Amino acid sequence: MSAPMTLSFLGAAGTVTGSKFLVEGDGRRILVDAGLFQGDRSWRRRNWEPLPLDPATLDAVVLTHAHLDHCGHLPILAREGFGGPVICTPETAQLAAIVLRDAAHLQEEEARWARTTGLSKHEHPRPLFDTTDAEKALALFRPVPRHQTVPLGGALEAELFRAGHILGSSFAAISCGPTRLVFSGDLGRTDNPMLLPPESPGRADHFVIESTYGDRHHEGQGREELAAALTRTLGRGGVALLPSFAVDRTPMVLHEIRQLVRDGLVPDVPVYVDSPMALAALEVYQMGLRSEDSDFREEVRSDSKPFDPGHLRLVHGPAESEKLNDPRHPCILISASGMATGGRVLHHLEHQLPHARNSVILTGYQVAGTRGRALADGARAVKIHGRYIPVRAEVVNLRGFSAHADAEQMVEWLRPAPAPRTAFVVHGEPDAASALAARLIEELDWNVVVARHLEKVLVD
Repeated sequence: MSAPMTLSFLGAAGTVTGSKFLVEGDGRRILVDAGLFQGDRSWRRRNWEPLPLDPATLDAVVLTHAHLDHCGHLPILAREGFGGPVICTPETAQLAAIVLRDAAHLQEEEARWARTTGLSKHEHPRPLFDTTDAEKALALFRPVPRHQTVPLGGALEAELFRAGHILGSSFAAISCGPTRLVFSGDLGRTDNPMLLPPESPGRADHFVIESTYGDRHHEGQGREELAAALTRTLGRGGVALLPSFAVDRTPMVLHEIRQLVRDGLVPDVPVYVDSPMALAALEVYQMGLRSEDSDFREEVRSDSKPFDPGHLRLVHGPAESEKLNDPRHPCILISASGMATGGRVLHHLEHQLPHARNSVILTGYQVAGTRGRALADGARAVKIHGRYIPVRAEVVNLRGFSAHADAEQMVEWLRPAPAPRTAFVVHGEPDAASALAARLIEELDWNVVVARHLEKVLVD
């Protein structure tokens, strides 16, 4: 008699980052997503802890999309002996290459800075992973089209479906014989202005469902709030600084600003994109417009320049970036990272935050423990490069720009599906996860559990 099929929650349980779900069945071990923990230090420390398994014993990783909290642990797995395939869509493979190389570079730079300044608590600061580790992981990627059954060994199979969260994002179905597990990954919004909505989840014996916005309702797209914030800032001669997630939010923000400028709702000023990663991702998005199986809505594909507001300036080198610390003219500046955890945006924040004429416009979810969350919560000073910087600039938190489905959209996505044996709620802060679980119990009469970190359950 074969061993029972099990599911273990190695991340994104009790928190909104670090997605890692281990499926074991028919003698195979499959990891769905391999993400980094972000935010509060207590969670980030877990990135340094060994997983409760030998990476060399993993047979494959199924990757839902290219965000760091879903793919950032792959270089560590590769360094520690994992050599199986990483199954994902072609666009996810392209974007993950950008994300992992950039993350490795930032890790190396931060370790070098810590050694130079002596501010680290560690005697010999080292990166979590380096460029060699990232390249080793990228060599394992095996892109596959959606709706193709992928054998994983034994009786296990995987299939990917459109999730509508970012370009290439998918939800994943893992099957072992008749048993079908569906992992939502990060589910996109049905009203995303750029991307097609998620496909139907179909039948599942067990669902693993994200709950990032499990206790919230999106009020529109945030278009009016963005227009008002930009108009206020530019009207007083300031810089509108938008910390942006490079691989997805930058194209979306550029598309929205293009629409606002064309409609006469925002002044036509220079729009700078200062992030090497964002520029590389823009190229992938441009290619995605021409794909036969495009994730984009038809109205976006038919626009000749969907990501150009009119006076787009792409910033490539550090010297150009440094000039933008004091632009001396009203402008819009988009720079990574989206939660202000690293990258060029930190230098811009150092220079822009102390001046009341400027604004910082947050356009995505801000994880607890990040600078972005501190700014969203009204911090009067934030620590950057070892110094506290006063916050005098206007801070605007645009919740409507989220690329995640809200609670109502999650419930409606699941409603047509036959009741599963269990729905496990993950990838949310505790209140959000509990709220979504309560709705699924009350409205769908499902058996729903909020997963616990390192919990292991039977799913055969």
